[in-house]
Amino acid sequence: MILLRRATASDAPVILELLRRAFQEYDGVLDPPSGVHKETLDSVREKMEMGAWTLAFEHETPVGCVWHETRGECVYLGRLAVLPEARGRGIGRALMDEVETQARAEKIYRVQLGVRAALPELRATYERRGYRVTAAQAHAGYREPTYFTLEKELPRT
Repeated sequence: MILLRRATASDAPVILELLRRAFQEYDGVLDPPSGVHKETLDSVREKMEMGAWTLAFEHETPVGCVWHETRGECVYLGRLAVLPEARGRGIGRALMDEVETQARAEKIYRVQLGVRAALPELRATYERRGYRVTAAQAHAGYREPTYFTLEKELPRT
């Protein structure tokens, strides 16, 4: 069973460890490198002040997290992380569902995220969830797109 809860400042070390372990496979693979590898306890806490982190647990063990913040008329979802050994069990889906639920509770009906161009399988996963590419962008110093912005319109209930 997956348990989700909003993180508090005391959870920053857990979040940082989750991010490091979940994104380790991309270290030295993505060009430019993921900003996750530069996260610190302070940056995790700063994100907490700008938005919210949600933690996922299985049997009281932290296995995933996601960060989100309201940006105008959309909610931005980022730093979605699930430990490699916990993948394939619906944790990422549960975290995304929670962000979408929170957005609707705030009467915001659009969720946005970014995905690297070098990770087409991840982009396809988001597209199966109803997200659509709205922009192709390049990091500073790159000519070709290095990431895509995807958005999903949420049903108004």
